[in-house]
Amino acid sequence: MTVRNIASICNMGTNASALEKDIGPEQFPINEHYFGLVNFGNTCYCNSVLQALYFCRPFRENVLAYKAQQKKKENLLTCLADLFHSIATQKKKVGVIPPKKFISRLRKENDLFDNYMQQDAHEFLNYLLNTIADILQEEKKQEKQNGKLKNGNMNEPSENNKPELTWVHEIFQGTLTNETRCLNCETVSSKDEDFLDLSVDVEQNTSITHCLRDFSNTETLCSEQKYYCETCCSKQEAQKSGPNRGHYITIVKSHGFWLLFDDDIVEKIDAQAIEEFYGLTSDISKNSESGYILFYQSRE
Repeated sequence: MTVRNIASICNMGTNASALEKDIGPEQFPINEHYFGLVNFGNTCYCNSVLQALYFCRPFRENVLAYKAQQKKKENLLTCLADLFHSIATQKKKVGVIPPKKFISRLRKENDLFDNYMQQDAHEFLNYLLNTIADILQEEKKQEKQNGKLKNGNMNEPSENNKPELTWVHEIFQGTLTNETRCLNCETVSSKDEDFLDLSVDVEQNTSITHCLRDFSNTETLCSEQKYYCETCCSKQEAQKSGPNRGHYITIVKSHGFWLLFDDDIVEKIDAQAIEEFYGLTSDISKNSESGYILFYQSRE
């Protein structure tokens, strides 16, 4: 994600045909579609996240599978599934789709997004993923309750009251371990925390490995930030280790080439251009173009 000036909506048709020409008929991926999303008044924060998630293949496949299930009451996930299905089943390979139903549902469900103001893409991503997980967990819970009612086992104690993990957790969730060592008695305490994303500083001309190394650097807790040590029964100095708003666009790698999605505009770009959107130098304003939300896939 990054900051970029809004492109003119009047270029939609020309842009679509130009994209198809840039990719070429022989190189165009089979059963793939590259569609821009109409901006409904500062909704680029939403459009950019939706494009990134659509090209996260495990996420897309699960959303489309949800669409194929029996009809459910309308919610944010059903609206997202309808949008993804609409893109995936288009007869044309490129074009523009208005995500009107999804935007309307989003504004109905959360007052934060019920306006025409620019919002933070990261906040929207977190809200969307958590909402989808909540919907899936609630449906699982209802299925279990209906199964018990059908079998006459409503009085049976639940084996585990903890919500089940969903495919959202399987795709995005990780576990972060924070360790704190008391500098007085050397006792080390650790705490595990689940996360769907990590907030790391991205510097220019660096790697994700370097960013994660900086993220997990040791921090000394002293003065007013002293750590309460259970062994010493007092506050002690300790060492702890653990890990903007503007116009948003999305850059995705699909079938070996890079595409830039700027609301309704979709363009094929050179791989070398990625460096322009990754990291900031210290003398560049934070309002400049820079990567904001980065998606990586783990390797086994």
